[in-house]
Amino acid sequence: MSAYHFIGIGGAGMSVIAELLAARGHVVTGSDQVESDVLERLRTLGVTAWVGHDAAHVPADAVVVVSSAVRESNVELACARERGQQVIHRSQALAVASEGMRFVAVAGAHGKTTTSGMLTVALSAAGLDPSAAVGAVVPQFGSGAHVGGGDVFVAEADESDGSFLNYTPTVALVTNVEPDHLDHYGSREAFEEVFVRFAGRVVPGGSLVVCGEDEGAARLAAAVRGTCRVLTYGRLERCQSAPDVAITEVEATASGVKAVLTHGEDRVDLELAVPGEHNILNAAGAWVVGRELGVAPEAMARALGEFTGTSRRFEMRGQAGGRRVVDDYAHHPTEVAAAIAQARTVAGDAQVSVVFQPHLYSRTLNFADRFAQALSAADTVVLTDIYAAREDPVEGVDSTVISSKVPGAVFVPDMEEATRVAARATRRGGILLTMGAGSITRCAPVALDVWAEDEGGSPAQ
Repeated sequence: MSAYHFIGIGGAGMSVIAELLAARGHVVTGSDQVESDVLERLRTLGVTAWVGHDAAHVPADAVVVVSSAVRESNVELACARERGQQVIHRSQALAVASEGMRFVAVAGAHGKTTTSGMLTVALSAAGLDPSAAVGAVVPQFGSGAHVGGGDVFVAEADESDGSFLNYTPTVALVTNVEPDHLDHYGSREAFEEVFVRFAGRVVPGGSLVVCGEDEGAARLAAAVRGTCRVLTYGRLERCQSAPDVAITEVEATASGVKAVLTHGEDRVDLELAVPGEHNILNAAGAWVVGRELGVAPEAMARALGEFTGTSRRFEMRGQAGGRRVVDDYAHHPTEVAAAIAQARTVAGDAQVSVVFQPHLYSRTLNFADRFAQALSAADTVVLTDIYAAREDPVEGVDSTVISSKVPGAVFVPDMEEATRVAARATRRGGILLTMGAGSITRCAPVALDVWAEDEGGSPAQ
């Protein structure tokens, strides 16, 4: 067994890989900037996790694991470099954790977390007992990591920095190739080209499964067809060419969504326990992957009905005063639009309010108009400061580049006060979405406290 040290071990992607390596008997240590429930969970699994970065934390015999967010100036990384220790990207560590298994890589600008979680739950219900690395907590497993006894490994494959090119999938699922991460790629063409290279990583005899509704994904399918087995899926009226797997008879309700999937002579009814019409697309992709792995059509459809969601993907966080707060990771315009549409379905005629924390200065500037268009579908919109993540602040740029384009929207820099403003504006029966890929996830209790005070101090649920 080997030793691995993770810099930034508390991150969604890093913690999952650390857990998987620890489960396989490796010695795992790591550090993160702040204490969290994730660090505490890792400690219960035998992982040594420190708060704060210090060169003294780095074992001299460890392989050091980093993500693209770790800068060369980090004291632990600098120490490892000076010693000449091996430093690998988290995707390379994941490849180690999945050695010898049929690797299923789920990629796309959005939808990959839900789809990979959905696929893992369904394959488990169908009896394949997969291992998995999902970038969010899957309630059935209590973590984004799962160590199964089967020969299938499901992984959410991160395209943001091209690191998914470290994988050699048996089956690759691409939910969409909608331009994102332009701070790294520079252009739509470059972004699409890396997906072509990713498709080229599929092992001989493997399969590429692609959503035919997305223009970029359709171009990907056309570009690589003939080099590997390619299967497309989608609603007939939304695909430029007939998909291999057709989605018809879609029926969305507040509690779930139904559809019929047809592939050749196979025709199955699909009924999901999660709302949102976009989830039918996620499930259709997962169904095709299950079929490629040998699961019977009806069995895979039934198994997908076991999925109940993942953390931070339209996650109900509580209710008080006749109002509900939902937390969502949406940080791309398409995701924002889908989350608000899902809230509309669940809320019915009631109000939908949003407090949105933009993620990255570059993304905010690149997609300001599209963010504004998506947010305009909500009744009340409050924006808070941009979550910089790996970027340095850009002088003169703040969330007003979006809020100024949304009628009635307001900008409140402090995220807790922004949540209070949105909560007070949400009428009884309404839904408040706390939305973004950053720290806004901590603000759901703030809204619940506001509503509980309105009810005379009764505790929120």
